[in-house]
Amino acid sequence: MSTDTLDAPVVETVKMNGLQAINAALMEAMEADPKVLVLGEDIADNEGGGVVGVTRGLSTKFGTMRVRSTPISEQAIIGAAIGAAMGGYKPVAEIMLMNFTTVAMDMIVNHAAKLRFMSGGQSQVPMVIRTLTGAGNQTAGQHADFYEAWFCHTAGIKVVIPWTPADFKGLYLSAIQDPDPVIIVESGKTLFVPMDVPVNQGPIPLGKANVVAPGSQITIVSYGQMMFTVMQAYEELTKAGVSVEVIDLRTISPWDKETVLASAEKTGRLLVVHEAGRNFGPGAEIAATVQETLFGKLKAPVGRLGAPYCSVPFAKKLEDAFLVQPPEIIAEAQRLVAMG
Repeated sequence: MSTDTLDAPVVETVKMNGLQAINAALMEAMEADPKVLVLGEDIADNEGGGVVGVTRGLSTKFGTMRVRSTPISEQAIIGAAIGAAMGGYKPVAEIMLMNFTTVAMDMIVNHAAKLRFMSGGQSQVPMVIRTLTGAGNQTAGQHADFYEAWFCHTAGIKVVIPWTPADFKGLYLSAIQDPDPVIIVESGKTLFVPMDVPVNQGPIPLGKANVVAPGSQITIVSYGQMMFTVMQAYEELTKAGVSVEVIDLRTISPWDKETVLASAEKTGRLLVVHEAGRNFGPGAEIAATVQETLFGKLKAPVGRLGAPYCSVPFAKKLEDAFLVQPPEIIAEAQRLVAMG
């Protein structure tokens, strides 16, 4: 159970998946503000409403001047979005897959992220970049990588990776209103699993983690579709008598240090799990911060689980081996608990 709702009154909810939640957030934002635009490849209804249908219905309602299907040019999409943002609009630009952000890295890193700094704060770039990724569907090495660490290393960009449909809606509403560029990563499975969403779900602050389950012996931090794997492991660990506190980071940069540090100090142990490569991944930054801050208070070294240092394989058995699986999380958590 999320601590966000432990003491809250009962609210009316509706079942929706991540796709529907994003669509609802975009619909709500566009209705509220005519300056909100959406652009990307095949996103208008004449082209199917996006590769997985996220933007379906928007161009019919708001017209193709505000919902623009673009040529297949990631640099052009991001360049147009930056220009629109500097001109007073709030563009939501889709880069179909996260691997394809590499084509637009100059625009994202050297322009969108830096214009506020290079203009002495006179120029703002209030834009959202939507992108999809995640292994598990045999899309292989050029379609399934998590590159959030690249953007977390870039000052001036916020990086958001939701898990639940409610978080998708709330975080999108906040991101669209943010004065700086925000990259939202839509990870595979998170788009298709229906969950309860409050009917009046409002904005969720960026940079605020969610304590999904309270515990006392070990803290597990994760985000995105890896949360499904973590929750499977959580159920088995709970049955085995291990008290686990689970934190969904939600925003990767800036990450919620206060929540993670408070939890790790309470439990004395921390395990970070992500789909991105373990080498140089976000887990390394979290581990370093926690160990620097809580040195002498931890009962075990901070654990990290992530993908091996290789490209995402195509063969299903290799892809399954590439992804962190519940037994790995269970074994590592039990090892850390046994240390102190």
